[in-house]
Amino acid sequence: MTSALRAQSARSASVALFTLATVFAGMLGPLQALVNGRLGATLNDGHAAALISFGTGLALMLVVVLARGRTRRAFFALPRQLRRGELPRWNFFAGLCGAVIVLSEGVTVGFLGVAVFQTSLISGLVISGVLCDRLGIGVPVKQAITIQRGLGAFLAVGATLLVVSPSWSAPHMIALAIMPFVGGLLAGWQPAGNSEIGRLSGSMLVSITWNFLVGFVALGAVYLVRMAATGAHFSLPDTWWMYLGGPLGLLSIALMALLVRRLGLLLLGLASTAGQLIGSILIELAVPSHGGSLHLVTVVGALVALAAAAIAMIPARSAAPARTADTGD
Repeated sequence: MTSALRAQSARSASVALFTLATVFAGMLGPLQALVNGRLGATLNDGHAAALISFGTGLALMLVVVLARGRTRRAFFALPRQLRRGELPRWNFFAGLCGAVIVLSEGVTVGFLGVAVFQTSLISGLVISGVLCDRLGIGVPVKQAITIQRGLGAFLAVGATLLVVSPSWSAPHMIALAIMPFVGGLLAGWQPAGNSEIGRLSGSMLVSITWNFLVGFVALGAVYLVRMAATGAHFSLPDTWWMYLGGPLGLLSIALMALLVRRLGLLLLGLASTAGQLIGSILIELAVPSHGGSLHLVTVVGALVALAAAAIAMIPARSAAPARTADTGD
């Protein structure tokens, strides 16, 4: 075997290995959803579950960021930079999107199951990605809504309809499925906001910490209002693994940040989406929600969502530069 063939074989093996690692990283998403869903069911309060999940993640990130002088100074400088308007304000509040997703995990997973939740979430993400690319949000060039991207968005809607079809006779279940779908729609612009904060602070660790802080403060403020208005009582679970929602999310983020340099955005997106859907199906088989069985249409819907993601990620042949004015000032 020539040196060129050996090098090509080594590269192929490397890509395959990193792709498998990305699939594994994607599987952490449904595992986090399961933990937060069980936490919400145990506490009988999905809001409290989201608050705990964000709180554990925030605590870990503060330990990491505050331990180093450079990241500590960059973190404490962000409020001043916000007041000076050095970035569009919406970038600083991207953590609200993550809060919506984690809140929907705590509220809906116990009823919908991980597979339905994850498929609805990914479908919303696909549509959001197509729209954000078209508007030039978080990308250097605008991407037109091509036939492929339009088909991907159409299939995403179809995937959501498929996974909720067994619940047509239960309107409240349909309403619950809309929550992760909306979370996916909102989360499309979250990476753009986090990326801009990372650029401003010079550290993605600072950006991730700020993301968790914003989500935690927002969830906490609303919970305090609930406590005052309804007498809601905050409690902590006794089971240790129910505190793993935040750390699992952080581990997934860290792995994705490392793997994107090896695979690129397209392959990373496809592999992580596959991991999320495969993981959600496996979890649903191993730990079915309410002891029920996994519906065939749920599996089909997950496959359709994967196809939607694959088609929507096909790059356009030409693109127009995104104007700065489109992202605000």
